[in-house]
Amino acid sequence: MERTLLLVDDEENIVRSLSRLFRRDGYTIVCANSGQEGLDILRDTTVGVIVSDQRMPQMTGVEFLRQVKDLYPNTVRIVLSGYTELESVTKAINEGAIYKFLTKPWDDDLLRKNIREAFDHFELEEENRRLNEELRVANEELSALNQDLEKRVQGKTREVIVNLQVLQISQEVFEHLPMGIIGIDSEGMIVVANHRAQNLLSPTGTSPVGAMAEGLLPEGIYEALNAFPDDASIWNCGSVDCNGVACELTISLLSGESRDRGLVMMLNPRNEALL
Repeated sequence: MERTLLLVDDEENIVRSLSRLFRRDGYTIVCANSGQEGLDILRDTTVGVIVSDQRMPQMTGVEFLRQVKDLYPNTVRIVLSGYTELESVTKAINEGAIYKFLTKPWDDDLLRKNIREAFDHFELEEENRRLNEELRVANEELSALNQDLEKRVQGKTREVIVNLQVLQISQEVFEHLPMGIIGIDSEGMIVVANHRAQNLLSPTGTSPVGAMAEGLLPEGIYEALNAFPDDASIWNCGSVDCNGVACELTISLLSGESRDRGLVMMLNPRNEALL
């Protein structure tokens, strides 16, 4: 990071002397001979540390730095003056307008040390502000992500609830169909059967699900199942006997594509009294 130092003093010889002193430390140095000139420079130049004389015409150093504090609060502001100005400078320090008060005449090494510390302070504060800003942005992004996630969860929850309701209604419709529906997988096992199918196949009330079709289905129905044409997707087998009940039997592919995926049998009792 470039370190830019602003020197403000109405005495040209002091400005030149300070410039020579600080140039060896690699700072970018800008100079002003009055407080107003310093304010004009700050409008166009980013400055980290300001060293200002106190006694200047039109505007004292403290008055200048008070304005700087309001306009550019991140700068590190230093007054370089004699002990006779201590009371007014101390008040400005207590108000936060001034970071440090250094005296004239100065010790070169001590003054350079103080300016290095001032830049260290400025850069540390800048880094803290940068990190705080990154944290603020990250928190805002995290908050937005959480809100989006919450909306997605709410939407998915509503979708699941609707699907469950549809599934429940579908199950109720399936169970109350006036015909028996039986699903048989490719291995010949009954995998689904509604209430009407259970009554037709197991008058005792035992669920046929999980039983093998060969052992449970009446002979005529089982024969029709085996006779299902390979090139058909649906087949009306006509009337069959289902444990003493005459039923119209229709068989279709479970997926509508391949018998390997199983078959669906529909048993429609002819006797309306059984419905």
